[in-house]
Amino acid sequence: MKWRFGTTKQENTAKIDMNWKNITEVKTLDTIESNSFDQPIIIFKHSTRCSVSSMALNRLERSWQAEEMKHVAIYFLDLIAHRDISSLIAEKFNVYHESPQLLVINSGKCTYNTSHLGISYRELKNNLGNPELAN
Repeated sequence: MKWRFGTTKQENTAKIDMNWKNITEVKTLDTIESNSFDQPIIIFKHSTRCSVSSMALNRLERSWQAEEMKHVAIYFLDLIAHRDISSLIAEKFNVYHESPQLLVINSGKCTYNTSHLGISYRELKNNLGNPELAN
C-alpha cells in the first residue's frame, strides 16, 4: 500500500514515505514474530469505518520520517476486512483489541501498544527503544 490515506493523487505522488506491508493472511503473523528478532515491527490496525482511525492514520502518515524509520518494518491491517487476523494479533501478542491500534513488536513480544488519539509519531519514536530516535 503506497497511497497515503485521505490524500489526493497529486499529493500522493509528491510524498510516498511509508512502505506499508498489508496483513491479509494469518501466516504473516508468524513472519512478523520471527522478523521482530532482527528489527522492530510496527503494526497499525485500522478500521475503515471509523473517523478516529482515519484521523490517527493520517496524523501518523503526515509525521512519518522515512529516513529515521528505515530500520523498522511497518505493517497495515484493515481490520474490517480481516477481523479474524485482528483477534489473532490480540491473542498472539497479549494485547486487548482496539481500533485504531498501533503495536511495536520486538523479539516476539509487543513492547508498545497504544490506540485512538494516543497514536503519535513522537511517542512511537520514544517507544522504539532507539535512543537516537527519541529527540
